[in-house]
Amino acid sequence: MDETNPNVLETVKLGRDYRLDGTTIHALTVVDIQIKAGEFVAIMGPSGSGKSTLLNLLGGLDSPSNGRILLDRVDLACLSEKELAALRRQKIGFVFQRHDLLPALTVAENLEFPLLLNGTAELDRQHRISEVLEIVGLSDKANNLPEELSGGQQQRVGIARALVNRPEIILADEPTGNLDSKTSAEIMTFLTNLCRSSGFTLIVVTHDPQVAALADRILRFKDGKQVTDQGGSL
Repeated sequence: MDETNPNVLETVKLGRDYRLDGTTIHALTVVDIQIKAGEFVAIMGPSGSGKSTLLNLLGGLDSPSNGRILLDRVDLACLSEKELAALRRQKIGFVFQRHDLLPALTVAENLEFPLLLNGTAELDRQHRISEVLEIVGLSDKANNLPEELSGGQQQRVGIARALVNRPEIILADEPTGNLDSKTSAEIMTFLTNLCRSSGFTLIVVTHDPQVAALADRILRFKDGKQVTDQGGSL
């Protein structure tokens, strides 16, 4: 292992099966991947290839049927539910296709919510909220409700929410899937630049080759198996 840029995430013979109407579905089969700190990795493949299943497993939102997931060399299977929830709050930020902002809360209140869950002190909460709103260019929208924002602005708030606990890893599942091509390009350029400047690890599930082309590496999946691992230049 390169100790100057160690693996932040690693899977060892990872597999995930589901039972559907008495039939076993192999969503993922023997997946071995290593992702280094600070990398931007895109995960591609047709629908049903296991991309989102992999992302949920990496984020500790689902448990594998077999194999291991190591985050900073810690096996997620060795953690209690309480420890796993704390790890997600502290080390992982999630960005989804649907930002799922709480509609009755202002932008600032949406960002404060995960900080409250993490027990962050009030002064630190206010500092972090101001910090991430400045990062995503929405300092003037702190008191707006989500419905008062454009789709691209709402997704930026979703990114800010993922960043507010200062995670090591951002997991994004089709983060631009609901946006037009121009806004999609702006959001992904923004996320990529942020990854480079801040040094967090970015893992994005996408169908869009233009999004994937921004990545350091592209992992392609088919029928629950990784079929290629290539550089991001298409």
